[in-house]
Amino acid sequence: MLIPALDLIGGEVVRLQQGDFSRQTTFASDPLPIAQAYAKAGATWLHVVDLDGARDPAQRQLTSITRLAEALPMQLQVGGGLRTRADLEQLFDCGVKRVVIGSLAVQQPELVSAWLNEFGSEAIVLSLDVSIADDGTAYVATHGWQQTSDLTLTDAIERFLPDGLRHVLCTDIAKDGMLSGYNSALYQMLQQRYPQLHVQASGGAACLDDLRQLRAIGCASAILGKALLTQQFTLEEAMTCWQNALSPA
Repeated sequence: MLIPALDLIGGEVVRLQQGDFSRQTTFASDPLPIAQAYAKAGATWLHVVDLDGARDPAQRQLTSITRLAEALPMQLQVGGGLRTRADLEQLFDCGVKRVVIGSLAVQQPELVSAWLNEFGSEAIVLSLDVSIADDGTAYVATHGWQQTSDLTLTDAIERFLPDGLRHVLCTDIAKDGMLSGYNSALYQMLQQRYPQLHVQASGGAACLDDLRQLRAIGCASAILGKALLTQQFTLEEAMTCWQNALSPA
């Protein structure tokens, strides 16, 4: 499955380079026409990052999110600064189908475990942004990528497997927004080690061949953000590529 992504600040579509708010590019004042085009191309899910909510939960863009949820035939998964049960309920009330939990999985794992058990594995995506050490070990980053924890990616995942963890969105920070290709080795490791997970690859798509490589290793889903906004390829082209690429039997 290909999942187009929109990052929002003040209701506008933006992109940050490697999560840096000082390196922001604004692509559109209204996300709805872009999202409608993605739906027309065949997307069934939209990934929304509320960057205002990530910086300050009191500034969560609920009006924009509700508008998208009500106007689109797609399902929404939304992340950005979710810290409390009330934050989750707020988004579910807006029509969001899946919430994306990031730093909290490192800071308060017991709370995230409780949410997985309460809301179910289909309602929560665990977002694990990683920094790759010189020895190849992936460590989970937190606080908008400003800090790298001493928790490895595999330890983070295994912490939540007993709670029914199903959806994991994994981003290699070094790749995000750089249009340099996915870290295919990272996703291949995840698919092989955790075949029960639905892994969403994120960060780095630059050309259709990047998608073919993901498909070849059996990756379940890919998030497409900057590549679509900068017209590296269209979502229609990506969909055709994804469907025609061979994945392992």
